Amino acid sequence: MIMQTLNELDQDWMRCFQKPIIISGPCSAESQEQLLEISKNLDKSYVKIFRAGIWKPRTKPGGFEGVGEIGLKWLQKVKEETGMMIATEVANTDHVKASLAYDIDILWIGARSTVNPFTVQEIAESLKNTEKIILVKNPINPDFDLWVGALERLVAQGIKKIGVIHRGFSYYKKSQYRNHPHWDIALNFKNFYGNIPIICDPSHICGEREGIATVAKQALNLEYDGLMIESHCNPDKAWSDSKQQITPQQLVKILKKIEFSKEQDSKKTQIEILRDKIDELDENVLSLLASRFLLSREIGMLKKKHNVDIFQPNRWKQIMEKLECFGKNVELSSDFIKVFLEIIHQESIQIQNRVMLDR
Repeated sequence: MIMQTLNELDQDWMRCFQKPIIISGPCSAESQEQLLEISKNLDKSYVKIFRAGIWKPRTKPGGFEGVGEIGLKWLQKVKEETGMMIATEVANTDHVKASLAYDIDILWIGARSTVNPFTVQEIAESLKNTEKIILVKNPINPDFDLWVGALERLVAQGIKKIGVIHRGFSYYKKSQYRNHPHWDIALNFKNFYGNIPIICDPSHICGEREGIATVAKQALNLEYDGLMIESHCNPDKAWSDSKQQITPQQLVKILKKIEFSKEQDSKKTQIEILRDKIDELDENVLSLLASRFLLSREIGMLKKKHNVDIFQPNRWKQIMEKLECFGKNVELSSDFIKVFLEIIHQESIQIQNRVMLDR
């Protein structure tokens, strides 16, 4: 079966690298001079793989969508002058053919592509039996099976050198992250497929420079195999994702700091990993409560406008009955549900009272 093949696959390509693998370079290629400047400023004692986006999928048309095939020639130049391996994203068969023609060492399938099995299948077939290293970013949506399924499609085409990139998942509520890490999903992947290398992409998780060091350290504490961090010699002037790129000098400072702290940290215990998951879920709960209270305020404004009483006994009764039933289905006690909802209800009433008194 394909699943058994995936579990048993020996990723000997990893033995060519000293852990952690560090991949860095700009979000997108802008010119040959830009790529050479960045690559020559990266510390080669840490960074072994140079990355650059050649084709850039954009949410809306009209934006910068990459320089196209000419950028592959620039990547080749980087490899010639620095000796670094080179990597880029592919999203269709034309991208694959061009990248193979220019002997790109590592190709990755982006989150927008991973979400579509038809796209992954076409890419996998165009890469049939390749000896290149193929990495798969997690899908935009927090879908574990979709991520694993993309790998299975590659393995079914005789592709043996594979790995994954954890770049976070879209989240429908406001969060401190651009893409919520959902560490639990990545850790589940590590538990089921410990033989498959996993690389963290703090740049896309954070969406801004602040936080990259923290996320990178968290990933290495969780024993990830490497990091992909975007770098640019003049990040503020970058043509795409300028806020999440750092300079090569900032990158080496982060890596040295992580390296130093890691020497003092023992391997994370299972209880510490579970606590990390709890911390993440606590943030999610607070974010959802904040959104709920904003709605309470809007309702308060409507009640004030239409001269409606704040406390609505029938509505409160409906909420209690509905959520007590839901609580039982998710194994929460009736007593806990009552206390929890009472606290939320009292806060909502206070918010609406303040709205009523606001002149």
